[in-house]
Amino acid sequence: MKRALVAAALFAIGCQGKRLAPEPTDAGEEADPPWVTADREPEPRPGMAWIPPGSLIAGTPPEKLPRVPDEEMAGEQVVMSGFYIDLFPYPNEPGAIPTTNVSQAEAAELCAGQQKRLCTELEWERACKGPQNTAYPYGDTYKPATCMTGSMRNLVPNGVNAGCKSAFGVHDLHGGVWQWTSSQWRRDGSKTNLGTTRGGNAPQGELVGRCANGRGVRSDLRRADVGFRCCAGEPNSFEVVLNVSRGAALTFHPADTKAELARALAPLVPEEIREVVKKRKADHPFEVERIWTWHPLGNEELVLGGGCAKAAGHARCGVVVARMRFDAPVSMAFVPTELWQPTVGETETPRELFVYGGDDNGAFRRRVSYEWGKIGISNKERKKKRKGKKEPTW
Repeated sequence: MKRALVAAALFAIGCQGKRLAPEPTDAGEEADPPWVTADREPEPRPGMAWIPPGSLIAGTPPEKLPRVPDEEMAGEQVVMSGFYIDLFPYPNEPGAIPTTNVSQAEAAELCAGQQKRLCTELEWERACKGPQNTAYPYGDTYKPATCMTGSMRNLVPNGVNAGCKSAFGVHDLHGGVWQWTSSQWRRDGSKTNLGTTRGGNAPQGELVGRCANGRGVRSDLRRADVGFRCCAGEPNSFEVVLNVSRGAALTFHPADTKAELARALAPLVPEEIREVVKKRKADHPFEVERIWTWHPLGNEELVLGGGCAKAAGHARCGVVVARMRFDAPVSMAFVPTELWQPTVGETETPRELFVYGGDDNGAFRRRVSYEWGKIGISNKERKKKRKGKKEPTW
């Protein structure tokens, strides 16, 4: 009977987001089963939040943007045990300026002096994402004013941005200093002397302000924008170890060698092209006649399908940019080339390419960029006459 009452109380209190304190058992009575005791909060620790056992969706799933596929896990589930984490960056006091200019080892030593330790990077991410595994500490939608991300402002007093806290009640995970973790930066299979930092601030606030974002920093460096916070409890041993595959920046494939993919890419053209074709009683709907694979960075492969729709002597041409999701392409962008069948060329960096087309005024090109999972498309560029050149050049 007593055990039934304990279980009922645990269920009722758990529904309110609280946990039942442990009760001593009578002599000879069996211990509570794991489902009763596993998520029970231990004794509170001043200035620290208890992060209960649970699942972290580590990194960023491919369908969510922005993401950095050669630095982040692809949304894998990691089951973690409970631990404590400081409410604020060290010295963990509201109103204090975070301590910086310490190496990774010095940060670990300062934590040890308080009978604590540096957090692992996935513990830090779990504390940031909260029980709902949100992209940002405050939710899934980027809000630059909440943590004042998107700037180079680093030395901010703890607690100034009152709303900048996770659902677990952990403050100032972003918008201030980068924070050392105990983890080494193990991306691309290489072992380096880089330690992993999390949090921080930078002009790319939507990217840097995510809980999944990290940065490798030489572990012996002391920087004015790198501080730390401490954790306590048995550490979770999981690590981010990524094998990064890299292919040629751009590879051309005749469409007839990938006929099935060409047919799957064609319906991804914008509705406006399909409507124009319908109104003009198209001789030929949009057909993909050229295919390229594009590797803008490691662990990211995009497919490009170039073609035209022809109707009543008029052509509407362009390139579909897509990412394969299982066996089906998912549209990311459409780059119009107007009257000309598109061609695609490399630039000085794999993260950008040129798409060439033409209109009534002649040839043009557009620079297409990979912006952390999103596709950016520039305005038209045209050839210009230059001194000492017989022919105009880009």
